[in-house]
Amino acid sequence: MSTQLYGKKNLALLGAMCLFLSAVEYMIPKPLPFMRIGLANLPLLLAVDILPFSSFLVLTGIKIFGQALVTGTLFSYILLFSIAGTFFSAMIMFALRRIFGSSRITFVGIGTAGAMVSNAAQLALAQVFILKENMRYIAPPFLAAGLVTGIALGIFCEVFSRQSLYYQMNVLHKQ
Repeated sequence: MSTQLYGKKNLALLGAMCLFLSAVEYMIPKPLPFMRIGLANLPLLLAVDILPFSSFLVLTGIKIFGQALVTGTLFSYILLFSIAGTFFSAMIMFALRRIFGSSRITFVGIGTAGAMVSNAAQLALAQVFILKENMRYIAPPFLAAGLVTGIALGIFCEVFSRQSLYYQMNVLHKQ
């Protein structure tokens, strides 16, 4: 199978996983309306080792706009928060993995960094547009929740990557 076709199949599969996990996450009750677990970020975490940067950017766009379609936020201000959080999160995760490699930074590390950067970007937008000086009340629990979910998703990806033949074959195929 050609490398280009192989990459497109991976992009399609990972994109479908983003949409499916967005739908699953949408059904999970939230403690606050804007707090999410970040399940749809799992394919992005796995993609840092599988996809080239251009395909990774496309997957990031699929995740952002697919999630907005699933949740009904495509034409709302919430899309702006999703774009900022997902984009900066994806960029830091990809950069950290390329800089340090899988031997020096685990999925737990990049998942946690991604969650913290996503939350920081969303908090910055919320401070400018919504919360103003009241940011100090929402920031600590928001960042704490992001830390916990980033670690949990990272642990899941770490276990998955060790046990998944799909993941291992794709990492080997990319090299």
